[in-house]
Amino acid sequence: MLKNKWVKWSLIGFASIIAFFVILYISIYLGAFGKLPNTIELSSIKQEQATQVLDKDGALIGKYYIYDRQPLEFQDFPQHLIDALIATEDVRFYEHDGIDNVSLMRVFVKSIILRDKSAGGGSTITLQLAKNLFGRKDYFMFSMLINKFKESIIAKRIEELYSKNEILTLYFNTVPFPDNTYGIESAARKFFNKPASELTCSEAATLVGTLKATTYFNPRINLERSQSRRNVVFQQMLKYGYISQDSVDVLKNKNVVLDYKSFNHDVGLAPYFRAQVKKELTAILDSIKKPDGSSYDLYRDGLIVHTTLDSTMQFLAEKAMQEHLTDLQSIHEKSFGKTAPWNSNKTIIQTAIKNLPKYKSYQKAGLTEVQILDSLSIKRKTELFNWTGDSIQNISAIDSLQYYLKFLNTGMLTIEPQTGAIKAYIGGIDYRYFKYDHVSQSERQVGSTFKPFVYTAAIENGMKPCTYFSLKEVTYTDFDNWTPTNSGGKEEDPHLNYNLEKALSNSINTIAVKVLNKVGIENVIEQAEKLGISKELPKQPSLALGVAEINLRELTGAYASYVNNSKGVTPYAITKIEDKEGRTIASFEPQIMETPAYSNYTRQVLLKIMQSTVNSGTASRLRSTYYLKNKIAGKTGTTQNNKDGWFVGITPNLVTVTWVGNDNHSIGFKSTGIGQGANSALPIFAKFYQKLNADAHFADITKSNFESFSQEVINDLDCNPEKRDGFLKRLFGRKHKKKKFKEDNE
Repeated sequence: MLKNKWVKWSLIGFASIIAFFVILYISIYLGAFGKLPNTIELSSIKQEQATQVLDKDGALIGKYYIYDRQPLEFQDFPQHLIDALIATEDVRFYEHDGIDNVSLMRVFVKSIILRDKSAGGGSTITLQLAKNLFGRKDYFMFSMLINKFKESIIAKRIEELYSKNEILTLYFNTVPFPDNTYGIESAARKFFNKPASELTCSEAATLVGTLKATTYFNPRINLERSQSRRNVVFQQMLKYGYISQDSVDVLKNKNVVLDYKSFNHDVGLAPYFRAQVKKELTAILDSIKKPDGSSYDLYRDGLIVHTTLDSTMQFLAEKAMQEHLTDLQSIHEKSFGKTAPWNSNKTIIQTAIKNLPKYKSYQKAGLTEVQILDSLSIKRKTELFNWTGDSIQNISAIDSLQYYLKFLNTGMLTIEPQTGAIKAYIGGIDYRYFKYDHVSQSERQVGSTFKPFVYTAAIENGMKPCTYFSLKEVTYTDFDNWTPTNSGGKEEDPHLNYNLEKALSNSINTIAVKVLNKVGIENVIEQAEKLGISKELPKQPSLALGVAEINLRELTGAYASYVNNSKGVTPYAITKIEDKEGRTIASFEPQIMETPAYSNYTRQVLLKIMQSTVNSGTASRLRSTYYLKNKIAGKTGTTQNNKDGWFVGITPNLVTVTWVGNDNHSIGFKSTGIGQGANSALPIFAKFYQKLNADAHFADITKSNFESFSQEVINDLDCNPEKRDGFLKRLFGRKHKKKKFKEDNE
């Protein structure tokens, strides 16, 4: 009787469980736990795709994405990749209809009855695809069961709509790999720097092996563990006849060799350039609509952005910058010793603290000065940048601020002068820690790099290259008795006169101001505007010495005119934008000034003078120290109190501008010897060109020649570079003059 009762209740309980599962399944099928995708929706699966950024040759240099995904076609997958996946994840893939009943029975018997944890999960590639496409939701205590039922229904529908090859294609394009990477193409490019079609058997097995646990088997984090998992994949391939024992023996003895290339927004090649392109794209896409009238999504629509950047040139430029700034930073810190302003100058430190975003937010919240400083003094583990290697230290926000105050920063832009196409772009020393872009955002005093514009205006307004000016100092009484001096503070021989070539190539301040006085401030400003300088320039004599703060990008475009038929250009980065189908949705042409900013005669004179700057003037260390034999014209620049160092390098097919300084305008270099443009900025260009010279690929740039100068220019520059005053002028001339700025006493 008791036995019959137990059997009865057991059957009722079993039937209840079965009924529960059936009712739950039906309710899920009918949408009680969320609408399931129907056949129409599944037949037009829309995958979010990363926007790709390509260099001038089509090489991938970056992406913008929420999910890092690049889709491929089935024919792009190597056979050993497919074999590795099926052998490891779903050996009966071609036999089941989305649900592998044999595997499920094995899991039921081994896991539930025999308690064998090695039984596996019974999941098929199609079930995993359903999870990848539609994700999982939290349903509290029944989450796993409900999600599994939903995935099984979706998997069945997928199998009815798609062929096995199409399912594999969808799977490979959506499956998550380590480091937040989605799809085999993105994973192949990230971990091995190659397209998926070129993956070797070992590389394919490594990536497939990570699918079991993307963090635990991440080859970047633990290569040895990942390699061990790869060998398990080989054994599975051997077990199911996809590979021979001999091949396994050979492959298992080879180490996994990564060629990791992160497309994280903060790291990798040209991060400042990619950030700037992103800003420009955002503005461009606001004005473009899809055929259906909707807007393009930068992060989801798989756009292809073609840029002007030369990735090899960019790599060499970054290496040159890193080499020089590593040395210069060390010299900069040692030059101050114990009196470094970032440690000892309370005014600078306190001002910087009050400019901190955290300080301002605490202040806005109503905290007192003492409370704010206490909060900013709390120490936390913080990762810090250093040229010799990043480190993690236990420091406060104030400590961190003082630490970063010492760092020199930089900006560098290289363009093709005939078009303005950007070839190399460095906005700072490390985008992870210094987000501010010194190419597109910053405006700094340009120092002596403005002088060529003064001389250009002078020549254009009729001044002859062999016009002589005295080196003597002059006090301009109508500008607060301002007395410009030459570099070093030592007054030159007051009876010595330089022609324009000698004066500009040696960057003589006193003469630059006199030339400005002679030609007139308005004419100089007008000349700068014709070259594309949009900043409102100060109408004062110190303009000749570069007190104007000008954007590096505009400065580079203006200098391009000297090798571009006297026409300035607007540096540009994007040439074309395509949708994911390869259709062009926007294209961009070079922006070149319509009319020449000055005559060809003026251009040749200035170009010849700036060649003298390199051959015998302030930039001569390009020859003497760096042994560059290229045809180069250039101009150095240093601002007041050694706050900014500049160098402009002009070659027939490239124009490069480099800047070095501290982001805090209160901190300059300790001495002119360290901070002058020839020492702080010029070496980046020099090292860059050394690397270009060593690469035969750039021979058309490094071996190019300037045009032949006209006979008129040659004749007009054929004079002694300097001359002394005659006896009577030396006898009766005053050593120092005072005058109003617009008076011509030369």
